[in-house]
Amino acid sequence: MEAITSFKLPKSRACALVKMSVSQFHYKAKQKDDSFVIQEIKGCITKRQHGCPMITKMIRNKGHKINHKRIERVYKELLLTLPKKVRKKLPKREESLILQPLQENICWSMDFMSDRLMDGRKFRTLNIIDDYNRECLSVEVEISIPTKRVIRTLERIKENRNLPKEIRIDNGPENISHELKKWAHDNNIMLTYIQPGKPTQNSLIERFNGTCRRELLNANLFYTLDHARELAAEWMHEYNYERPHSALGDRTPMEFKLWRASLLEVKQIEEKPVVIGVEMCF
Repeated sequence: MEAITSFKLPKSRACALVKMSVSQFHYKAKQKDDSFVIQEIKGCITKRQHGCPMITKMIRNKGHKINHKRIERVYKELLLTLPKKVRKKLPKREESLILQPLQENICWSMDFMSDRLMDGRKFRTLNIIDDYNRECLSVEVEISIPTKRVIRTLERIKENRNLPKEIRIDNGPENISHELKKWAHDNNIMLTYIQPGKPTQNSLIERFNGTCRRELLNANLFYTLDHARELAAEWMHEYNYERPHSALGDRTPMEFKLWRASLLEVKQIEEKPVVIGVEMCF
């Protein structure tokens, strides 16, 4: 523009000097009307907030052919961007060996499973076993099992037997919560976390989960939550009292428990010092 006004050059000559086309020189930007796009975006978020990809799909399902980049630009201008979910960073987990406890209530293993009812509703199970004799202590069935329900289940087991010194668990949200850590600290229990992505470090409960999946969850149709609880209780009794376990010398968990108790009793009698009695003769 200065070349045209100061040096009085023709527009074509001035544009050629700065390597610009004459049409570009005369171009005037048009004001973009995004009112329709704004209206559609706001219509998609009247009930609940959605991300930009979902809003784009919803607008296109209505038959409007609007470029996805235009929708994204308007979406950002309206400051509707959802906050990114920050994944909680886990502390470093050390690999720990799975040792066979020499008596009950030394170490328990705990894990979750899931299945569906006949009406399509999803439910979860909380499985707890004693590593000593693979005894099943709980198959808790619920639609949702948050940390408070986990603690309530452990407290219920506590009414009938002593709590363990250690519980081996994975890094699920229910297990890494402050509530469970506080409860374990109050009861002098050490929570042993396996390394992420290595379920074999909790192989005893994984072995139990496979049996539970094959003999309980896959073998039955669950019509209601109470029906699932009833079948789980029946199977748990069968597992503890009737089903032989190869790792226990083909004994049931309860038979193994009694067998070990009898061996320890015999060993204590053999190791007891002999007391020589002296009789008085008259």
